[in-house]
Amino acid sequence: MPMARKNRASSYWGGPTFLILFLVLIVSLIISTGKGYIKISPGTVVDILYRGIIGELPDKGTNLEINYYVIWQVRLPRILTAMVVGGSLSMAGVIFQAILVNPLADPYTLGVSAGAAFGASIALLLNIPFLGIYSVSIFAFFGALLTLVAVIFLSSNSGDISSNNLILSGIIVSAILAACISFIKYIADERVSVIIFWLMGSFNSKTWIEFFVVSISTFIGFLISFYFSRDINLMTLGDRSASALGISPSRLRIILLITASMITAVSVSVSGIIGFVGLVVPHLMRFIIGPDNRKLLPASTLAGAVILLWADTITRAFLPREIPIGVLTALIGGPFFCFIFKRRKNIGFYG
Repeated sequence: MPMARKNRASSYWGGPTFLILFLVLIVSLIISTGKGYIKISPGTVVDILYRGIIGELPDKGTNLEINYYVIWQVRLPRILTAMVVGGSLSMAGVIFQAILVNPLADPYTLGVSAGAAFGASIALLLNIPFLGIYSVSIFAFFGALLTLVAVIFLSSNSGDISSNNLILSGIIVSAILAACISFIKYIADERVSVIIFWLMGSFNSKTWIEFFVVSISTFIGFLISFYFSRDINLMTLGDRSASALGISPSRLRIILLITASMITAVSVSVSGIIGFVGLVVPHLMRFIIGPDNRKLLPASTLAGAVILLWADTITRAFLPREIPIGVLTALIGGPFFCFIFKRRKNIGFYG
């Protein structure tokens, strides 16, 4: 019986792969926290993190106090937000590719990113003061939410929603919103550069509030998607086969669609548009551990956190000038996805 339990846990979490990814994430977090204009050794980083967790403040006027402030008030909110956003986008990518049975699906397939970009563009254009620094995030979230409602409305047919209808509706809505964003850029005058910079994605000046918001949404999304991970496996067999096995494809598709879209909307509202993470990471993990979503969901979440953490670290600490992280992920993720797609196309998406 203990051996059976161990095998069952391994089948769900991916066994050694999950443990390795978790350890890589912890080590990456420590190394990344020490990188920047002020260099901090890994040992000092661990000491300061421990002090912050137990609530022990360093002596005033010392270098340790300066490093404490740099880590806990400046770097850690940004680093942790990048990790959580990377994990949420990768998890959403797994869900979209499974429920749409499309290897090219990603968190932005249904136009969620276009809706968020439209909402953020309006906020940046109007420069709304009463919502403070969170006005862009709030407008971006509701723009993504309204876009999702529009896509579901367009794709529904007598209560039934097919994968093809969802993708086509997403393309239509995205095209309309892209035109609206172009018009906003045209009339934005001197604020057009601010809009363009947001659209390219960045974790600069992230706060603890933003980290907690995106963490809560990601945690809830992971619980829901992992609960249905076995049903997601059956969905990849096609609607007819899933129905024969006792699954309601339309109902499950709606639940997972809303779940994945909501975590994407929250992530995009915090970070801006960051492409290729939700597209490449699920393919990479599927190539390593296989198509079982019980393993794929946690592994992709951890791998996405690691990848986006290092992408942000490169732009923040290693490049002579910080560039938008969405540009870096596109430059790296595009060619890498071409390589993965070339390797896998001969054996099938779920082969």
